[in-house]
Amino acid sequence: MTKKKTLKAEFLPGGSRRQELLDNAVDYLRTPGQVQSIKHEFCLKYLKMTETEYLEALNKATNGQMVRDLWN
Repeated sequence: MTKKKTLKAEFLPGGSRRQELLDNAVDYLRTPGQVQSIKHEFCLKYLKMTETEYLEALNKATNGQMVRDLWN
């Protein structure tokens, strides 16, 4: 039987190490591998990111290209 993994309290929203998790999410989104929809689901479901946190991380991962594309 496998043990279900959960985030430590310090990585949850409001936790002392939340920013560290958000910074690491940028690297995760930047690396090739899974399609973006799977990464999106992982960030929201398992990392407990809000949609806003996800979009900010995605924008950082694309060096701001996402926002430039939306405004142009």
